[in-house]
Amino acid sequence: MLVQVKKIIIKIASIDFVRTAIEEEVDLSAFKEKPSLEVIAGVFLIILSSLLGWPAVAVSGVLAVKLDEPLIAVIGGPVVYGFSYLVFWLGMYFSGARYSLISFRWLTRVTMEKMLRWIGTQKA
Repeated sequence: MLVQVKKIIIKIASIDFVRTAIEEEVDLSAFKEKPSLEVIAGVFLIILSSLLGWPAVAVSGVLAVKLDEPLIAVIGGPVVYGFSYLVFWLGMYFSGARYSLISFRWLTRVTMEKMLRWIGTQKA
């Protein structure tokens, strides 16, 4: 079983994305740069989507009970939640793509280096 795990780790390490992340010694230094207005707007939208999501669904449920109108919750809840989902993805479009890729490359490098050290194919 351990031999199979080692083979899988070596196979994953040979993927171009993983190999270049290790070779380029990817780090998180990009997060030290001052964020652009686009990134700030994107983060704001992501936070706004969190405020719109489940809290707004809960408010629509409370309103439905208070006003004795179940359609407020039945229709309003999913509509508000769907809108918050769109706001989230708009925020990701503005800010997330670049920083998500940087974070994912760094996490890939760190994880694979630890796995390769664990199986004994890379120095510490």
